[in-house]
Amino acid sequence: MTDDAEKNAAHKAAMQALKAEREALMADKTDDAPGLLVVNTGDGKGKSTAAFGTVARALGWGHKVGIVQYIKGKWITGERQFFDRFPDQLRWEVMGQGFTWDTQDRARDIAAAEAAWALSLEMLHDPSLDLVLLDELNIALRYDYLDIDRVVADLKARPRDKHVLITGRNAKPELIAIADLVTEMTLVKHPFEQGIKAQRGLDF
Repeated sequence: MTDDAEKNAAHKAAMQALKAEREALMADKTDDAPGLLVVNTGDGKGKSTAAFGTVARALGWGHKVGIVQYIKGKWITGERQFFDRFPDQLRWEVMGQGFTWDTQDRARDIAAAEAAWALSLEMLHDPSLDLVLLDELNIALRYDYLDIDRVVADLKARPRDKHVLITGRNAKPELIAIADLVTEMTLVKHPFEQGIKAQRGLDF
């Protein structure tokens, strides 16, 4: 047997074993699952970007989506301009007053977060929405603009089939504890460290 033939045979055997392992793993999994609570956190870039990718996926299947943005304010972003093309499937509410270092007004930030959470609750209980994205909610929770115990209770009380995405660094342990999927983005390199500002079409 040639070296290539041996490698091919070994590869086929390995893939057959992997397939059998995968089939055994999937045997007790179900499609009748409740709506998932997904948290994207960590110091690395890409938390909201990943969430908007999931929004695009949901829209592609004809699902309806609600988005509440907590912090970023009324930025003109590429994602907002793109998703505006789906008015029948998407409800997007910008509730933030801007970054906390810009507002420098805790009372104003708390009031904005409370208004955003009231709107979030409305979306969580809207039967027409399949997925709700609470963008940068973790930041509001980090600064205690909202009570974490109340937020956790409200999330747990949502309808069974409602998917929820939450983004922002420094996710609270209480939120991580009730989440079904938690991804922590790790910063390895960032162009800002090289003096490069955020770029249209890539960063916003």
